[in-house]
This record gives sequence, structure tokens and C-alpha cells, in this order.
Amino acid sequence: MSAPTAIIPYNRKATLAYIAAMLMLATLGIFIHEAGLDAVTTVFFRCLFAAIALALYCAYKGMFIAANLSRKNLGLAVFGGVLMVVNWVTFFAAIQRIGISVATIVFHVQPFIVLLLGAVLFREKIATNKLAWICLGFAGLVLACGLQVSGVQMSGQYLTGLLLTLTGACAYAGVTLTTRAMRNMPPHLIALIHCLVGLILLASLITLPVDGIKMQQWAWLLGLGLLPTALAYVLIYGALPNMPTSAIAVLTFIYPAMAVGVDYLVYGQRISLLQMAGLVLIVLASLGVNLNWSWRRGKLRIAGQSMK
Repeated sequence: MSAPTAIIPYNRKATLAYIAAMLMLATLGIFIHEAGLDAVTTVFFRCLFAAIALALYCAYKGMFIAANLSRKNLGLAVFGGVLMVVNWVTFFAAIQRIGISVATIVFHVQPFIVLLLGAVLFREKIATNKLAWICLGFAGLVLACGLQVSGVQMSGQYLTGLLLTLTGACAYAGVTLTTRAMRNMPPHLIALIHCLVGLILLASLITLPVDGIKMQQWAWLLGLGLLPTALAYVLIYGALPNMPTSAIAVLTFIYPAMAVGVDYLVYGQRISLLQMAGLVLIVLASLGVNLNWSWRRGKLRIAGQSMK
């Protein structure tokens, strides 16, 4: 007989913190566009300002202790940092090519990539119901890619943007699997190490404008490092232990939904009905995977309950 699963009660403060973090992430594309720099340089300064903020937070919380910094954890955190930097650079470059909406929607197939990588690398079994949801999710991906955006036919640059987005999603899936293998290391400290790795990897690759970085660009870069990075991570990692999986699975999609809205309100970019349908399928599939939905004998089973 298996032990009962712990039920995490509703926590209003944690829920509001998580929602605030998702709204911050939804503004990511604005900071990237307004900073007006190439992806590598933008990521470098994101890492710089976020690392300063996260280092201060970790020091304040007393996280710099030997128990949190085992050799295995440090090695995994550094490796995860390399993957995270690849994710950030490719995702930022994708936004600059295909826009905030499409890049954000396509990126959200990464939970399915996590399952597939787990099956390939660690021989983890994928239940039939989850495999069905994965197929639905990739069907949504096909629709989300679209044949045209804002009247512009799919071009080489657009295809490159899609490929960059999927590369970033694969890299982030690797970060997820790497983080799962770590024990007793605060996630805030992991995020700090990721940013430090970014500084080391990108320091020699940044390209500064001939006339230097303007004051308003510095403001956007600082905001990028502090708001949809350091502060968002602090809120997310502080909220997750106090939220049930069902709430996390649902509220996570505030990010792509709001990113689409922000892209339309700020830049006038809209997605097609097919692409919106693709987003809906990806959302449903992700919920199906995370909440282990299954369909048996005419009933939809949701987290241990059944509905006709």
C-alpha cells in the first residue's frame, strides 16, 4: 500500500507571488527589444545584473555554506549553466527574428521534450496517456509555427527563428533534468551559478555599439536583470514549495498568454487563429501531462478524480 500523497493547501501569498513572477516573465520581450542589442550582449548584461542581485539575496539568506556547495552539485550547476546560457541566447535571438508571441508559444513545448529526453537518456517509461498528450502538444506546435505572421510569408529568417526557439527549448529541458539530479542546493543559488557561468562564457563574445550603450539602453538592461530574472526567480522559487502541482500547472500559462497580449498591445503584433489554436493545444497537453489526465471508460480522470 503506497503512502498517501501530501496535499499542499491553498496559499494566497505564494499564489500571488507566482502570478506576479509570470507577469514579469511576460514582459521579457519588451526588455529585449528596447535594449536594442544583439542576443549575446543582452544575455551577458542580463547575467551581470541578475548575478549581483541574486548574490546579495543568497548572502542575506545565508546560502553560502559548505552544505549547499558539494562538488557534485557545483558540477551539475555549472553544466546546467552552460545549457541555460544556450537557452537564453537562442531564445533572445529567436524573439528578434519571429517576435515575442510565436517564440514564447513555441518554446512552451519544452515540458514534452523533458519527457522524451528522460525516456532516451534515462530509460524512463512514458505512460500511454502522457504519450498521447505529447502528440497533442506537438500538433499544437505545428499550428503555432504558422504559415505566416502579420501577412509576411514564412522566410528563411522565420525558419531560423523557429529552429532557435526549439534549440532553446531543448537546452532548457536539459537544465530541468540536470536540476532534478541535484540535492540540497537552494534554487536561488543554482540560478546565481547559471548567471556566473553566463558571464564567463559570454564576456569575450559581446559586441558593444560603436557609439556606446545609451542611458535608456542601460535602463532596459538593468530592468531585464532585476525584474524578469532575479526578482522573478526569487518569487517563483519561494512560491513553488507552497503551491499544489495543479495550481503551478495552470498558472504557468499566464506567461505565454500575457506575452501574446503584451506583444499585441505594445508592438501591434497579432497571431493567427491557427496559432492561437496551437497555443490552446499546447496548454491542454501540458496540463494533461503535469496533472496526469487520462481517459478511461468514458471518464476523464484528473489527479485521481474522475469526471463523466
